[in-house]
Amino acid sequence: MTFKSTRTSFIIAISLIALLHTFFGIGLVWLLLPITLFLLLILYGSASIQANFFAPALCCADILDKYIALSFDDGPNQEYTPQVLSTLAQYDALATFFVIGKNIAGNESILKQIDTEGHSIGNHSYSHSFFVDFKSVQGFKHELQQTEDSVFNVIGKRMRLFRPPYGVITPHLVQAAKALNYTIVGWNIRSFDTTANSAQAIAQRVQSQIKPGAIILFHDTSVKTIQALKQTLDFAKDNGYKVISIEQLLKINAYG
Repeated sequence: MTFKSTRTSFIIAISLIALLHTFFGIGLVWLLLPITLFLLLILYGSASIQANFFAPALCCADILDKYIALSFDDGPNQEYTPQVLSTLAQYDALATFFVIGKNIAGNESILKQIDTEGHSIGNHSYSHSFFVDFKSVQGFKHELQQTEDSVFNVIGKRMRLFRPPYGVITPHLVQAAKALNYTIVGWNIRSFDTTANSAQAIAQRVQSQIKPGAIILFHDTSVKTIQALKQTLDFAKDNGYKVISIEQLLKINAYG
């Protein structure tokens, strides 16, 4: 379901209840049912990027060939991003890094390294604050533009891939992304590397879900991820998978 179809169904439901109340005297308490369902669907659609509720998000590729893509959120990180890059180089693998604008200052050389080594860079907002999803359209545009400008000042390219903070999509975020010509990119394998207790648990979770066209979500923010990344790349190699960047997998442009 999309937001448009959900809204239409909600209007029909409350209109029907209103008519039944007028002509047959049923209690208006029945309005609580469609209202509750509507709110639950809004919450689900916002929190699940794969739902494509408010707008389409590219979360995987529909292919049979054994290609997969790795993505890393929340960098650049002075300690761990270089380790991720070193590991990727060892396996001749490409990845896409969705960076937070506020993390760029002081880490410009890492951002340049990401670009120089052939990886792509995407926008992951400027602040990635807990309350970012409550911003207005203009507030979201400011978040995107700040990060876009920060990256452009380092590598001279304008990003066109955007991954919403926390994977949460709202109408205001969609309007801002559309106005700035961004493609929203999600994932279909979430490693939970920020919450899992061990690298082994992270790797096992990822490996159990790998299939052609998959986009895997990691974060270049911990040593667990480095260890799980190595295990994932070994698994991909042993099982005949080629690791490519998101724009190659989805056949879209990372920059414009």
